[in-house]
Amino acid sequence: MENPILQTIRTRRSIKLNHLKPDPVPQEIIDQALEAANWAPSHGETEPWRFTLFTGEARHNLGQLFAEAYELSAIESHPFKPETAEAQRARATQAPVWISIGMTPALHPNGDRKKPRDEEIMAVACAIQNLHLALTTHGICGKWTSGTVAVHPHIAQAIGLTPPSELLGFFYCGYPAIHWPDSIRQPWQNKITTYGQPNPN
Repeated sequence: MENPILQTIRTRRSIKLNHLKPDPVPQEIIDQALEAANWAPSHGETEPWRFTLFTGEARHNLGQLFAEAYELSAIESHPFKPETAEAQRARATQAPVWISIGMTPALHPNGDRKKPRDEEIMAVACAIQNLHLALTTHGICGKWTSGTVAVHPHIAQAIGLTPPSELLGFFYCGYPAIHWPDSIRQPWQNKITTYGQPNPN
């Protein structure tokens, strides 16, 4: 009999926005996934993950933030294109659920970090994996997106992630409109170096 946790891990998939159904995800399922995220490990129990949930009509507000962040980034690096701004605005409604991925570090009274920044980010990544696996058990796909717009300081400030907090991107999710995506991995044995004799079964 296969380990059910391993089966869920093997089943988990990332998915493109245009491969999602518009069907809403029940709030109970979202809440379960967020609770799963909250049980991630963190060094010193700092629990640095912070999430903002966008569903329903609130996604239009998020789309506006995406468009504004694109415009600001275009000013900084490349020519502004109105059609790209509109695409950024529209993409927020392509998934029924968007969750901002924030990291708020634990600080000493003098403002110094209690733990290294990298460790806090690793803890957030563990939280997202928990969240994604919990959604997988309900037949829901998702993806962590972290492009220029998704981590822009304009959006971070708008949702209350002011320094030293950071916006690490967004996780969108929904029911797949396509056949559940296939995936493969190279054999895990090829990625392991072992010292000593294998333990008996």
